[in-house]
Amino acid sequence: MRALIQRVSQASVTIDHKATAAIGRGLLILLGIGTGDTSADVQWLAKKIARMRIFPDKQGRMNKDIQEIQGSLLVISQFTLFADIRKGNRPSFFQAAKPNEAIARYEEFLEQLEHFTGHAPAHCTFA
Repeated sequence: MRALIQRVSQASVTIDHKATAAIGRGLLILLGIGTGDTSADVQWLAKKIARMRIFPDKQGRMNKDIQEIQGSLLVISQFTLFADIRKGNRPSFFQAAKPNEAIARYEEFLEQLEHFTGHAPAHCTFA
């Protein structure tokens, strides 16, 4: 699994000119699921993100986690995090999980984030 995590003051996803998900202050998480990722990987990553102290306290030190600031989470599936560009000019996504596996792990990740943070993350549903 690979996650690109960004602190945001707000974030949203728009598909076909419709806002499908939006949050205020919190974390935007681009999540890539790789072939062979397990439930243990999902649980570890969700717990790690939920407990990351990356928000400033009153002294400006990164000392608070997402729960302490009562922040929101937006999770977006992003298989391109597994792009391999070592050969040629066309990226290979061989290491990215196949859709059925990726969807199952993505949904499991959402459940685990909710478990560790106490609230459901916003997300984009698969078509």
